[in-house]
Amino acid sequence: MITIGFSQTATIKGVILDENNQPVEKVNIKTGTSGTVTNSNGFFILEINANQDIVVEFTHLSHKKIVSTFNLKSGEEYEFNPVMSTSVEQIATVVVTNNRRKEVEGIITLKPEAIRKIPGANAGVENLLLTLPGVSNNNELSTQYSVRGGNYDENLVYVNGIEVYRPFLVRSGQQEGLSFVNTNLVQNVDFSAGGFQAKYGDKLSSVLDITYKTPYQFEINADLSLLGGSLSVENISKDSRFTAITGVRYRDNSLLVNAKETETNFNPTFADAQTYFTYKFSNKFHLSFLGNASINKYNYQPQTRQTNFGTLSDPIALIVFYEGQEKDRYQTYFGALKGTYFANNDLTLKLITSTYHTTEEEYFDIFAQYRLGEVNTNIGDENLGEVEFSQGIGSQLNHGRNDLDALITNIEHKGDFNINDNRIEWSVKYTNEDIRDRLIEWEIIDSSGFSIRPPRTTPINEQPYTPYSGPLEAFQNVRATNNTQINRIQAYVQWSKRSKIGTSDVWYNAGARVHNWSVKGDGIASSNQTVFSPRAQFAIKPSWEKDMLFRVAAGLYYQPPFYRELREANGAVQPNVKAQQSFHLVLGNDYSFKMWDRPFKLTSEVYYKNLTNVNPYTLENVRIRYRASNNAEAYAYGLDMRLNGEFVPGTESWFSFGYLKTEENIDNRGYISRPTDQRLKFAALFQDYVPNVPSMKMYLNLVYNTGLPGGSPSYADPYEFQNRLPDYKRADLGLQFVLVDAKKQFKRGWKKPFKELSFGFEIYNMFDVQNSITNTWVRDALSKRQFAIPNFLTPRVFNVRTTMKF
Repeated sequence: MITIGFSQTATIKGVILDENNQPVEKVNIKTGTSGTVTNSNGFFILEINANQDIVVEFTHLSHKKIVSTFNLKSGEEYEFNPVMSTSVEQIATVVVTNNRRKEVEGIITLKPEAIRKIPGANAGVENLLLTLPGVSNNNELSTQYSVRGGNYDENLVYVNGIEVYRPFLVRSGQQEGLSFVNTNLVQNVDFSAGGFQAKYGDKLSSVLDITYKTPYQFEINADLSLLGGSLSVENISKDSRFTAITGVRYRDNSLLVNAKETETNFNPTFADAQTYFTYKFSNKFHLSFLGNASINKYNYQPQTRQTNFGTLSDPIALIVFYEGQEKDRYQTYFGALKGTYFANNDLTLKLITSTYHTTEEEYFDIFAQYRLGEVNTNIGDENLGEVEFSQGIGSQLNHGRNDLDALITNIEHKGDFNINDNRIEWSVKYTNEDIRDRLIEWEIIDSSGFSIRPPRTTPINEQPYTPYSGPLEAFQNVRATNNTQINRIQAYVQWSKRSKIGTSDVWYNAGARVHNWSVKGDGIASSNQTVFSPRAQFAIKPSWEKDMLFRVAAGLYYQPPFYRELREANGAVQPNVKAQQSFHLVLGNDYSFKMWDRPFKLTSEVYYKNLTNVNPYTLENVRIRYRASNNAEAYAYGLDMRLNGEFVPGTESWFSFGYLKTEENIDNRGYISRPTDQRLKFAALFQDYVPNVPSMKMYLNLVYNTGLPGGSPSYADPYEFQNRLPDYKRADLGLQFVLVDAKKQFKRGWKKPFKELSFGFEIYNMFDVQNSITNTWVRDALSKRQFAIPNFLTPRVFNVRTTMKF
């Protein structure tokens, strides 16, 4: 009977895509006798009766209905991969469009194609984020970013619903290497700059939600350049149950760093391997694995450096001769299992477990001897540009032996239930963080034959004017050993509903999170704290002739301290540090319109944040040092605007503007600018092609940020001395010639194996602007002045690049 039953049926299977070749989730597929729904990867399997005409309907709220007729033989398997139109569809008097749900939530969706093509010293998802309003980073060697006045530690990053982490000890962008996100594996990128829903975690600033691909065919992608390369392979089994995508990357930053002013023997190598597997045991149960192994080595042996600064009438130069070297190693492993059970069309249950392990080493002994003096400006003189008279002579010795070993494990249950027009989502999560840390750093500074004592100490060292008979003491000396365990229990529940007010469409969302954490360790007192975080969103689309969407979001956001926020400047762990708290209020508007008969959208948002229990910090390059105390309050407000559309037919470009003001009040001494007070931001991402040669494409990435309150000595009291760095200006240009793509395929010749093939030329920092991220402070013993010598970032750099797909 089993054989007879099977012989009277046939199977249709496939992946449903939208016009951007992205899978469409929860498409209802029905016949007269059976039905199913696509999963999160757009995949479906449907059994139909054989040897007769069967009408199948594919329906989705955001797409036009597809109706197809099939007549298959007994036992036949037919692959059907339809593409659903994104035109407006009216169902039950509710009008929705393709991305309306994400617009309602205040989420920006970025296309993976743009991420992979836009040029940048650190090309990838973060490079594209920096063209958005409210997102800033004044260091092209770093993948970190600050959002609306927050710091680098205040951003959530998810890959396939799994939270990911970054190394702890990294102090400069040169050491970072590769971003966790492998762009060759990316299917979808969502980003929220604030006011996000309760389903996202406990951070103060933003959410980056990445979805990796689930393949539906065999494919190889390769990307090669002078900075390294990447290779990814994706495939699907014949029965469509098992899918796999794997990517390996290698990067060498020598091209960028060797172009800087410091002559070095430099060997920065960064490599990682990532994989994402999914096995579909049945239509109801899928099991996925996400794995990552990353090894970053940073070997640095500086030799000499000369930095010219000052004015045309009074030029000054700093010449430094180095001995010693720095050897750093950051090794991380990450693995996650996710089981998804589709109980029915309305209920989905998930269980996620993950483990993150990092071992990090920072070893350095660098001795620097410097001369600071006046520069020869006599044109034609054989000593032109050399220091003629030294105002300051001294030396500096930096020593470090830092080791960190951290193991973070998570287990989480998630649920998603739909009833009528209501959607209920929930989660319960347990996290254990086990961190073992040894910190040994000291610095000795000598100026004109005497040792400079630590700042703000008594008695004050007035050498060389007054003899000093006290003991020698290092300028900085930090020693600590910590074994710390943090246990966390988190949970959330949220409700969403779509409805109407009169003839206007409205969306509601309300939810709350609760987070309990305890800190314990060797030599520290145990601590236990709990916070409760309510959040809500409302959006309305009036039935106007103009396509306008208005939204408002408000909530109380907490950031329970991570290990780095518990460790103060001297290395000691303070377990009683409270969660920083921020009240968000975001008002937004999306205006969609047509110009030149092409689609455009203007997105505007005003926001206000009120922060309490603030943990003040200093920022040097990408290294954040917290005070490990909640002795400040702060605020941030601003305006973000972005105009995107087809400025050139068939391509998407955008222009961004952001205004931000953020200040903090430490110990009730008054409000001063926070380290992330980036007042003005302009950015543009522009894509174009040669009209008569459409295969020649151009990508332009422009960023202008006003100067940050940084570059001050690390020991300086910001209330007595606060310095702003120069404005950050950068333009990256990419030229790409496409030999093969979806519209230009070849059936013979050497180009036949390729699905895509292109060659390109890139110019980083096209106008050779001297941007700086920090200052080196040198003391002139004669005048007792200190000079701020800028540490310049990368100059103009040329790169060649090729991409291919098989």
